[in-house]
Amino acid sequence: MPRRLTTPIRALGAATLALAVGGAPVATSVGAQPVQAISAADKQEGAKAHPQLLQEFGGAITSPQASYVESVGKTIAVQSGLGNARSDFTVTLLNSPVNNAFAIPGGYVYVTRQLVTLMNNEAELAGVLGHEVGHVAARHAAKRESASTRNAILGVLGTVLSGAIFGNSAIGQLGQKIFSTGSQLLTLKYSRTQESEADTLGITYLRRAGYDPRAMSSVLQSLANQNALDARLKGSTDQTPEWASTHPDPASRVRTAMAQASTNARGITNRDTFLTRVDGLMVGDDPKQGVVDGRSFVHPGFRMAFSAPAGYYLVNGTKSVAVSGGAGKGELSSAAFDGNLDNYVRIVFAGLAEQRIEPDSIRTTTVNGIPAAWGSKRVTSNGSPVDVVVFAYAWGPQQAFHFTTISQPGQAGQFDAMFQSMRRISATEAGAVRPRRLSVVTVRSGDTLQSLSSRMAYTDSKLDRFLVLNGLSATSRPVPGQKVKLVVY
Repeated sequence: MPRRLTTPIRALGAATLALAVGGAPVATSVGAQPVQAISAADKQEGAKAHPQLLQEFGGAITSPQASYVESVGKTIAVQSGLGNARSDFTVTLLNSPVNNAFAIPGGYVYVTRQLVTLMNNEAELAGVLGHEVGHVAARHAAKRESASTRNAILGVLGTVLSGAIFGNSAIGQLGQKIFSTGSQLLTLKYSRTQESEADTLGITYLRRAGYDPRAMSSVLQSLANQNALDARLKGSTDQTPEWASTHPDPASRVRTAMAQASTNARGITNRDTFLTRVDGLMVGDDPKQGVVDGRSFVHPGFRMAFSAPAGYYLVNGTKSVAVSGGAGKGELSSAAFDGNLDNYVRIVFAGLAEQRIEPDSIRTTTVNGIPAAWGSKRVTSNGSPVDVVVFAYAWGPQQAFHFTTISQPGQAGQFDAMFQSMRRISATEAGAVRPRRLSVVTVRSGDTLQSLSSRMAYTDSKLDRFLVLNGLSATSRPVPGQKVKLVVY
């Protein structure tokens, strides 16, 4: 579990936003139905889920940036009519490296630091949170009869769990069972009508708070651009945004949101205020949770490193690292360890499906001096045969890690190089792992897109990353005095 920041909370941005709110209670309705205020049952449900959500999503950030996000979130949430006081809402900035936001009954609203760093003004932040609060105000989760009780508390803008990465491929139900360990909080699939309604409510809340309603469209566009860039960097042909996997027809939503806002829309964006207040936020993986760099993963705390096979990419989670590619799937995670690797491998296999799976055999070996054991089994998943491999490492007397992989019959060997790449790193190598952070700078005379982007802390696609980060195009021209975002070490 990552260590929480200890910077004291300060109330930021309240004076500016109080003018927009006016301090008056907001009465509202969804369609023809009045909004149901937060009930005692909602509060109880939300309070019970809150600690679990914090654990699943990397914990809460406590910092001046978090206080600012909290202030904006309460401002937009109170527009919903779910509560008349800012104190009715709990707004949390999550220490997560994925683009995500959601709200649950009881007045709990969440947004990840990664999504905040992608935004370019305060109105965009308010719009995203307003969309998620809109799902709660419209009680969309309760109307999804097919959702489980646990799923129904979530109105997630982004898909953040390793299980969802693998989708409904030929790997099928067994694959979903294996790769759900990264996060058990499954995304609720809202209907097209519900998504449209949440967008409309978010825009309504923006107007009520005095924000520019066009921000809903611009932040959706930034998310789509980021996903397209991520797909190119991973060599993937999947252009469906993570956040849109359960939010249908994102392109249509961008157009509709802009039309609803209208070209004559007016309102505050508080761009410079926003950029100043989010300056310094961590971008990407927190070294305390391990860091993905291309096909390589390093965890300075565990003194661990490995590399994914060529053609695969890694996605880091709070409990696991997903390995995804075109011909198979994998995951690195951990389980209880009593010192016996054979037992460990059998226990992992037993937990992969409802019916207990036994490996054909278990073999022992060493990998870069690390005791290891592995087993395999061909099983039928969703009507198709697949090969499952569990490859485990004894990391300490009471600690072990393991890869679980799934592939088409006869193709399990594609992961051998990954299994053999697992190694311990030195204290020096661990100490060299640094987090990337957002740095807001002022454009100077003579600065160009190329000169600014050259300062980005990446080895590839610096210009593309800079443009997406700042909502710019290749024809944009930096204006002296303008603030822009960089990602630096």
